[in-house]
Amino acid sequence: MTLYRSPDHEIAPLFINRWSPRALSGDAIEQAELFALFEAARWAPSANNSQPWRFIYALKSSPSWPQFFDLLNENNQRWAVNASALIVLVSKTTHLRKDAAEASPLYSHSFDAGAAWASLAFQAEHAGWRTHAIGGFDKVKAKEALRVPDGYRIEVAIAIGKQAERSSLPLELQEREQPSSRKPVHQFVAEGRFKFED
Repeated sequence: MTLYRSPDHEIAPLFINRWSPRALSGDAIEQAELFALFEAARWAPSANNSQPWRFIYALKSSPSWPQFFDLLNENNQRWAVNASALIVLVSKTTHLRKDAAEASPLYSHSFDAGAAWASLAFQAEHAGWRTHAIGGFDKVKAKEALRVPDGYRIEVAIAIGKQAERSSLPLELQEREQPSSRKPVHQFVAEGRFKFED
């Protein structure tokens, strides 16, 4: 059963329709289609225009796919095997500011990388693709396998694909295969001061 999502305030349907399914078809994604998603990420806002995001990817048909797939934990491998592409998002933790001799810590590197991920996810939704961010993967192994140097933080893995029928998933995952609800706006917005009871 699909959960009906209803906003408290009028917004573009794109924001309601985007969710993170696990049932993916395995259809190939053309490199041009994938790079259109990266192009959307390119224009995300970032502190001091630092653009700290870095996307490392593998198409399902590529020689690098097994290496990316092997980073995922066993539970995520069960469904991500049908993704069209896997991506690892990395953020640069420092930034060389204009006229500075040395790079300095970038407080917002993860925040900015998250903005780039959101831009990619919404462009994917617009183009008829689905995305699913994955926290369950070996970040230490990813750093070594993908040759990520010091000064970068492994943020998240991302699966991209066309949505398939829920019945294609293992039975226990089928029960979770629906859009999730969200807290109402008044629970996370306050005027004047912090007034939240988490």
